[in-house]
Formats: sequence, C-alpha cells, structure tokens
Amino acid sequence: MAVEDEVNELLDEDYDEKEEEEEEAAGGAEEAGPGAEGEGGENEGDADLEAMQASLKDMEEEAAKLMEMQAAVEKEMGGSKAKAHVDAAAKEEVDTRSVYVGQVDYAVTPEQLQSHFASCGTVNRVTIMTDKFNNPKGFAYIEFLEPDAVQHAVLLNDSELNGRKLKVSPKRTNVPGMRGGGRGR
Repeated sequence: MAVEDEVNELLDEDYDEKEEEEEEAAGGAEEAGPGAEGEGGENEGDADLEAMQASLKDMEEEAAKLMEMQAAVEKEMGGSKAKAHVDAAAKEEVDTRSVYVGQVDYAVTPEQLQSHFASCGTVNRVTIMTDKFNNPKGFAYIEFLEPDAVQHAVLLNDSELNGRKLKVSPKRTNVPGMRGGGRGR
C-alpha cells in the first residue's frame, strides 16, 4: 500500500504544480493587455510553447516512474499465470504420491503415522490437519517419495492405530470451481 500512497502523492503534487503554472500564465496574459501585441507577441508564444513542452516532458517522466512502480508492485505481488500453471502441475504431481488417512485418533503423533506407513515406502511428509486452536481434526495426509507407495498404503485401509480403524484412500487433486452436487447444477 505504501507504493500506491507514493504514487498518489506524486500525482497530487503534479496537479498542484500545473494549477500554479496555469494561474501564472493567466495572470501574465491579463497584465499584458489586449494592445500589447506586436514584436513581443511572438516571444510570448514561444515561451508558452516551451513551457508546454517542458510540462509535457515532466508528465512523460512521471508516467515512466509510475509504470516502473506498477511493474514493481505486480512483481512483488507475484502474479504471472505461467508460474501458477507450473505450481498447479507440481501440486498435482505431489498429490499422486500422497494418501488421505481418515478416522485418525486425536492423540496420534506424526511419528506414529510415519512408522505405521513405513512398510509402504519412504514417507516424505506427514500432515495432521488441525483447527485454528491447533486441535487435530481427525484426518491426515501422508506424502511418499515414490508414487508406487500409494498403492501399498491403500492396502492398509481398515488397519488399526491406537484402537481406531483407519480409512486410507489416494489423495484427490482439488479442482477449483468444481464443487459437487446440488440437484444437478
């Protein structure tokens, strides 16, 4: 937001300066009066033209500065669509190596889940989902290094951990805008 504030200040300053220049130009024209034309009239027109060209040059410089600032803000916000596409492809690849584990006991630790699924393959990451108060929600995601490990992990469906039967299924890839059901809509 600081960049936008700077841009607005620059625009306000330019506007104020231009108003002052216009007032001075209008005041100078009134002082000269209608009968003051002659040899000095051309010089006055040249001065006005030079002043307009100078103000045009200033405005072009300010526009260039604004474009640079805008490009910097867009770059800082991180927003190229190609990068988002690459991130989505990478996320989909990770999802193919992950499983969803439901009915997880609230007292289970990530280490316990890792040791339970170690027979399937190398466990890369264990994520037990929590609410905003850091209490477990009762399900987890386990990411493996090899995609083949997912098939072995699904075989552990209905296995017990801390007295609860686990529900294991391959992790689905979330598709934005694809929500289910609702009377055929």
